[in-house]
Amino acid sequence: MPKLLSPELDPAGPPVLVLGAGRSGTAVATFLAGQGFGVTISDVSPLSEGEMSLPDGVKLIVGDQTETLLENCQAVFVSPGVRWDIPMLETARLRGLMVSSEMDLFFRLCPAPIVGITGTNGKTTTTALVGQVLDQTGRPVMVGGNIGETVLDRLAEVTEDHLVVLELSSFQLESISQPNMAVAAVLNLTPDHLDRHGSMSRYIDAKARAVEFLAGDGHAVLNGLDENCRGLAMRTHANVVWFDQHQPLPPVTIPGRHNLLNALAAASIGRILGLDDQRIASSIAAFKGVEHRLELVGNWGGVAWYNDSKATNPEAGEVALQAFPDRPLILIAGGQGQFDLRRWATVVQARAQAVILIGSDPTALADSLSGHPDVRVAGTLDMAVEAAGAIARAGNVVLFSPAFKSFDQFANFEARGRAFKSLVLERGGTR
Repeated sequence: MPKLLSPELDPAGPPVLVLGAGRSGTAVATFLAGQGFGVTISDVSPLSEGEMSLPDGVKLIVGDQTETLLENCQAVFVSPGVRWDIPMLETARLRGLMVSSEMDLFFRLCPAPIVGITGTNGKTTTTALVGQVLDQTGRPVMVGGNIGETVLDRLAEVTEDHLVVLELSSFQLESISQPNMAVAAVLNLTPDHLDRHGSMSRYIDAKARAVEFLAGDGHAVLNGLDENCRGLAMRTHANVVWFDQHQPLPPVTIPGRHNLLNALAAASIGRILGLDDQRIASSIAAFKGVEHRLELVGNWGGVAWYNDSKATNPEAGEVALQAFPDRPLILIAGGQGQFDLRRWATVVQARAQAVILIGSDPTALADSLSGHPDVRVAGTLDMAVEAAGAIARAGNVVLFSPAFKSFDQFANFEARGRAFKSLVLERGGTR
């Protein structure tokens, strides 16, 4: 058993409790079971995605999560989707139980330097891009975290020679007791997940943990164009690198000015870790993007269809709308969430030739776009794709950039993006 796990935990003692049977919770359960711990995993849903892949010996409890689960328990491991401040976890802390997470365990045990990427938007693209750039160092590179790849289940592969690149959400950062990194990049900070964090200041506090724990010889890679990011410079003892000022500008083949900023962040990290500009530039130029982030699905009859399902808030939707300055757009948007839509609506009015709305309350969304000459309510994604195809003409871009969460109609943004691609490819293949 790794010595750094925790001195107070004993594989021969009572079971440990894992809250949430999704990817992260399943990774924790599998890892701890492999270390000889008895493991109970609890999920509120009988249809959790990890339910069918639990290791032998792990006990699954489905239903309401109450404090009775803490009886005969020596530690609680929390999935990112579970609030960090629920009463049950406060009770666990008062009882002296260790409260941890997959990412917390990984940070405790990882022998390699960690490069962390966080921010409101652009995390996944930048994380993938940094991983590709750092491949040029000649060191083995592992990429994971909120990008969709769990890391605890790959811990045995990591050596001191590795570089580990992690996308870190605010939910993950608040659950890491000591988020010690060699390099931490904060790309931007705009309102998101305020239903969970309660206020913008608390959301920023969660993100700030990425730089607050850096050592003096570490590097905080920040966006000087973002007011909230600029404020983080006062909250770190590390060297501050303003990635928006990086020179030379790398060539970027994926659309959108925001992706130039993502590339500048990756280039800054590459330079910090010893790469020359030529190797950085060649890696960035070869980058083709990632799934569900301004992903080109196909081009038929001069109409380009883009999947941007990862746009789960209005700020991400605005960025996508501005990525095609010279082509008329047909926008498919909508989903679940309560946001201030004023700025998003202004950008939609200016950039979208037509808007097709889906989601839990498309009528209210249509009201925010009052005055736009062509707003249509489709309700479902398949109806929206059909409507977009009927009005699209050569030279148009059909952009699926929801600007809302996916949970009204889909399990997650990945499922939503895959559904969109399937509908588009089915339609395109018949033309």
